Amino acid sequence: MKARVTIMPKAGVLDPQGKAIGHALGSLGFDGVGEVRAGKVIELELAETDPAKAQAAAEAMARRLLANTVIESFRVELA
Repeated sequence: MKARVTIMPKAGVLDPQGKAIGHALGSLGFDGVGEVRAGKVIELELAETDPAKAQAAAEAMARRLLANTVIESFRVELA
């Protein structure tokens, strides 16, 4: 079973990468772009076949290693 973990900076946390991307887009002539936030997506191939157990395992991985839960939030989607 595949799990996709999407990790983003929490609201109120400075995002210099997002700010740089937003500035670069404006410099390239892309008008009308508001705030830009940059995160990461991690895809996991899990041996677990039970969706509830796979969801719980991916969330535990995100909490313990993949996301810094002090400054980042995460979402897990199963495919």
